[in-house]
Amino acid sequence: MKKMSVLVVVLAVILSAVVPSVGVSADSPVKRSDYFITVLTGPSSGIYFPIGGAFSTFIGGLGYKTSATATGATAENINALQTGQGEMAIAMADSVIQAVESFGAYEGQPPAKELRAMMGLWPNYCQIVTTADSGIKSFKDIKGKRVGVGAPNSGVELNARMMFEANGMTYQDCRVDYLSYGEAIDQMKNGLCDVAFVTSGLGNATILELGTSKKISFVPVEGEALSNLIKKYPFYIEAKIPAATYGTDSDTTTAAVMNIMLVDEKLPEDVVYDLLENIYSPAGLEAIGGSHNTAKVNIMLETALRGIEGTSVPLHDGAVKFYKEKGLLK
Repeated sequence: MKKMSVLVVVLAVILSAVVPSVGVSADSPVKRSDYFITVLTGPSSGIYFPIGGAFSTFIGGLGYKTSATATGATAENINALQTGQGEMAIAMADSVIQAVESFGAYEGQPPAKELRAMMGLWPNYCQIVTTADSGIKSFKDIKGKRVGVGAPNSGVELNARMMFEANGMTYQDCRVDYLSYGEAIDQMKNGLCDVAFVTSGLGNATILELGTSKKISFVPVEGEALSNLIKKYPFYIEAKIPAATYGTDSDTTTAAVMNIMLVDEKLPEDVVYDLLENIYSPAGLEAIGGSHNTAKVNIMLETALRGIEGTSVPLHDGAVKFYKEKGLLK
């Protein structure tokens, strides 16, 4: 795994002055200052980074020592959590399920039995970006085109493979580059790439930036291809990219998959319980929701088990205790 760079390190003594205190439990039995919690996020150009940073900031305000680390996102985060390089990690549920069950990108590897889920976050939309002047209207139209499918084995690239499969195509049908979506969109600005796979929340900053110089269009995932995708990989759901999000001419049908927050199985039960109790407090939701509209709209107690419940990914014991007390688990 490539070396990760710590971009945000915030000590609790500094942050306690800026994090709202309303609804925060100060009388915790946990000696919070004994624990250092690194939150593994994603590239600084993506949505994982600001939301993960907000988690870190809020946790620091509770009294935990904390940092937020920019990473290559899902695949790197899974590996980093397994190797003790973080305590919390944002990841796409489909990749986590593959790691736990040893299939797809993780076929032939030992099952990642140590991964533990903490909470559901928000849906990631499979946004297959092109430009209006490319002439690309359907997935079939990308045959022979220059396509950025994501960094190798990243969550984005895993989604791209499945999209190709659902459409009866392979990478051999295109000129594929294993570029992160930020790199692919930079190439698109220069006319060196025709299509970029972006799996993220809506309002992605790199797509919005592309829209300042190009008329954006999206390749839909719909009809039989979408049915094939959901049938084989039931962690996908049908979703819409609203036209208003990026100023496109119409809504675009696509697939989405949930992001979840993973947590180190070695964290004590009372620590994870304490984190959840405060994250889902009014102050926690306000602080984290203020980082991005996607977090504000999607992160709430009522949807805490989306992307987790009914899957092979086990909850941390502290999360089980918390959700049982809240009536979300039996």
